[in-house]
Amino acid sequence: MTTATSPKFRLPKNRDDLIFAAKLADEAERYDEMVLCMKEVVKDSPKLTLEERNLLSVAYKNSVGIRRASWRILHSIEQREVQKNTGNAPKVAEYRRMIEQELSEICEDIIQLLENDVLVHGGSDDRVFYKKMQGDYHRYHVEATNDEGHTQAALRAYTDALETAKGSGLSIAHPIRLGLILNISGTYCEILKNTEEGIAMMKAALDEAGQDLENLPEAE
Repeated sequence: MTTATSPKFRLPKNRDDLIFAAKLADEAERYDEMVLCMKEVVKDSPKLTLEERNLLSVAYKNSVGIRRASWRILHSIEQREVQKNTGNAPKVAEYRRMIEQELSEICEDIIQLLENDVLVHGGSDDRVFYKKMQGDYHRYHVEATNDEGHTQAALRAYTDALETAKGSGLSIAHPIRLGLILNISGTYCEILKNTEEGIAMMKAALDEAGQDLENLPEAE
């Protein structure tokens, strides 16, 4: 995986120090180094605590998020240069492809880490979280590459997460399940260009969540 880490950065040797270094990198907004720390944590033991799970999520989300933002900016500039016929579009395209490659590598890295290590452990709630996460990175990949294989993989991961959530009794009003529905809806709207289906799915989920909340017993 392509990273923007300092050559002077040295990974700690034990789990507690890796967690501390990951938190430190988070505070310093050094997300590629945070990713390296959390990958080592997974290698040490892929059964993650809630805190470790969240640190892994934050690390990759911000590492890829920087590239997603850069890609969108360069894509916009490239289109502008094409319209102006300045002759600079190929230069912008080359730079965009470099960012696209970095983005793709980060997505592939976390998808495989989840599939081969993390998903093997944990309960149903963990599976919902990780399968949703896996779907997200397939979707991020598609945003830049328009890869049909990753589109279908995103839908499979989201479907797995949703079926697991339903089977485990995870409330429709739970933030993870609502976030999952939101991301599935976004995939239909933005990737599949099926806005009607995406909006209908989100509306149904919100209506069901509202009913779920209404049925909660009142606090005494």
